[in-house]
Amino acid sequence: MTALTNPRSDRVKSVRALSRRSVRVGTGRFLAEGPQAVREAVRHAAADVVDVYTTAEAARRFAADIIEPAREAGLFVHEVSEQVLAAMCDTGSPQGIAAVCRVVASSLETVLARGPRLLVLLSNVRDPGNAGTVVRGADAAGADAVLVSENSVDVFAPKVVRSTAGSLFHLPLVIGLDVETTLEALRRAGVRVLAADGAGTLLLPDVDLGVPHAWLMGNEAWGLPEELRERCDEVVRVPIYGQAESLNLAMAATVCLYASAGAQRRDG
Repeated sequence: MTALTNPRSDRVKSVRALSRRSVRVGTGRFLAEGPQAVREAVRHAAADVVDVYTTAEAARRFAADIIEPAREAGLFVHEVSEQVLAAMCDTGSPQGIAAVCRVVASSLETVLARGPRLLVLLSNVRDPGNAGTVVRGADAAGADAVLVSENSVDVFAPKVVRSTAGSLFHLPLVIGLDVETTLEALRRAGVRVLAADGAGTLLLPDVDLGVPHAWLMGNEAWGLPEELRERCDEVVRVPIYGQAESLNLAMAATVCLYASAGAQRRDG
């Protein structure tokens, strides 16, 4: 196999262009960087992996858990120089391997038809690290899906994909949602909506989390507007027992999701 060595080639430029949202939307593709993301893509979404790019050293290091399974799945595996991989990727240290994947998003109707018990809805969440960490936390807590509003960060952007550590290949993502319409659909499906917000008077330990519900998480700086809080079944506050002023979005979401997972395991 002849390695790709020209960092200015059209192929390299086309992969690098996936760092731009307009290109991801136009092509329906995104880039997963690093061994963790590529491993999970190959394991859980091989049909949506277009190409795998790896340096010779990474191909040896990840032969058993990434490269061989990728080839067995019939995927195209291309050897590239370190300079080429660096030119393709958004990060300065892509750890020797990356994969171009198809954007696969579920629909709200499909998610609700499955009778979900735990969901998280991101409204106007702008920080890539926060969004990716919420996806990762939702995956770890066994949530049924992550719902993302149209005014939130693109979950297929490079920084978000890296922050998920491969979790975006594990659970359904529904993107581009209108929040008010989504709240109505959740209510019709029998899913209670809990707003996680510092303005809440109900504390997290006092909430009934054994029923199907969705956590609504707002913007990092200003939280949820009053009109959205009023449309939720409860507005819930995570108690602060020490001197910290508050928890950031990703931390609060993880605490809420794990509280839900624990309650549902006890009740299930």
